[in-house]
Amino acid sequence: MPTFAAVDVGSNSVRLKIAKLVHGRLQTVHEDREVTRLGESVFRSGMVAPEAIGQTVKVLSRFHRAATAAGADRVRVVATSALRDARNSSSFLEWVRSATGWRPEIITGIEEGRLIHLGVISHTRVGAGPLLLVDLGGGSCELTVSEEGQVRSMVSLPLGAVRLTEEFIQNDPPKKKELERLRQFIAEETGRWEQRIRRRGMSQVIATSGTAAALAALAEHVTKASQRKRNYVTRSAMAKLISDISKKNLAQRQATPGVGPRRAEIIIAGAHVYADIVERFELPGFAYSPLGLRDGMLAQMVADFDRRTAAGRRIEEEREAGLMETAKHYGADMRYAEHVRGLALSLFRQLKAVHQLPPEYEGWLSAAAIMQEVGSFINRSGRHRHAYYIIANSEIFGFTTEQRRLIAAIARYVGKSRPSPQDRALRVLTPRDRQMVPRAIMLLRMARALNQGRKNAVLDVVAKAKDSAVEFRLPTKRGGAELEAWSLLKEKNYFREVFGRDLALADS
Repeated sequence: MPTFAAVDVGSNSVRLKIAKLVHGRLQTVHEDREVTRLGESVFRSGMVAPEAIGQTVKVLSRFHRAATAAGADRVRVVATSALRDARNSSSFLEWVRSATGWRPEIITGIEEGRLIHLGVISHTRVGAGPLLLVDLGGGSCELTVSEEGQVRSMVSLPLGAVRLTEEFIQNDPPKKKELERLRQFIAEETGRWEQRIRRRGMSQVIATSGTAAALAALAEHVTKASQRKRNYVTRSAMAKLISDISKKNLAQRQATPGVGPRRAEIIIAGAHVYADIVERFELPGFAYSPLGLRDGMLAQMVADFDRRTAAGRRIEEEREAGLMETAKHYGADMRYAEHVRGLALSLFRQLKAVHQLPPEYEGWLSAAAIMQEVGSFINRSGRHRHAYYIIANSEIFGFTTEQRRLIAAIARYVGKSRPSPQDRALRVLTPRDRQMVPRAIMLLRMARALNQGRKNAVLDVVAKAKDSAVEFRLPTKRGGAELEAWSLLKEKNYFREVFGRDLALADS
């Protein structure tokens, strides 16, 4: 039974969830959480304070011991808003690596929203109508609109509870002028999305994370009569809550049922975000869900482990849509790219014994084939370098930063240049991937050669590995494919260098 561990390094708290995959389902075996307020100093000075780093690393070391004791086969650690903003984030990452051996990923707001959505959708039965998912953390607020389990639009706003508290609230309880400035700032950020969300007529609204949990608990205790069901906050209840909680000082908030001592410090700012969202978007209210980023990370790890799962199929659909949208945005010739991809995947499947690439490389090769020409959007001169930059730095839905870099490296060397260990495109990869990528590059170069005339003259490719050579037969359209055969044979020397075998063409 494979075991996975997800660690969420947030702006307000650090969380751990460990789960085993049993008969295709995740079973939680351990959870842990601690408030470390990484974002507090970042939102004030732009730097993570040494004290916050030390406390967070101490917590992560505890998490590391728990993951080791549970026998976790894979651990994923992600950091969100505070580390995205911090000027000294690299120091934090290095400290964590030294203490635990983990290499945290600083994910974008869009990737954060995607994973939260995946976590909720993977474990919640939702209706067919449009769903608005709201995740308000310490540093940011992600709004996601989805239908039938597929994300339709998403935005990450700088409306985290810790961030807003640091920027707008200095008094306890806050003064009217402070609250007015807070409300104006929130309205400016949410107002840009007002019409887009209102016109969809949201039939379901789900809120995640600590602030939503506290508001749901408050609503249950303070406004029982107006509650339609447990863990649901109506718009009218939200209006009463915001009026009541804004008048209380810290000690009074801490004494309120449902609000923890640390949440009480930041709940006023977070509550104002929710109050604005339900009013501005004309929502009936929101349901609280305990699911979130860690659940999405676990679902992603299960999908990567077994693509046949529902989460695996959903992620593949998201990635395909993201690739197509990005490629079309940069003017790629999709007919050409699709044919090259088909040839590349045919080569991948027929030559498994030769290239010995892990199964996941089939997906990376497929993505590189679709994206290989996007660099021409900037300039045909140096287009392969431009393609690398675009792929590595674009927000392609469903792919992590590391995955985009890997795909970009495969697409980078389809022209005259060949990869060198000293190239930055390879140096940023893991040692394992630095060994694997040249083999995927070779497969993509061959697929491109087989569509050299851009007329899809080669219908397919048949490859047969022998002791010291690989023989290729090229089924073609009427008229043949002399140009493509010539282009393929030009790759003979590099093919031998990468695979240690000769490349030969079968007689027609």
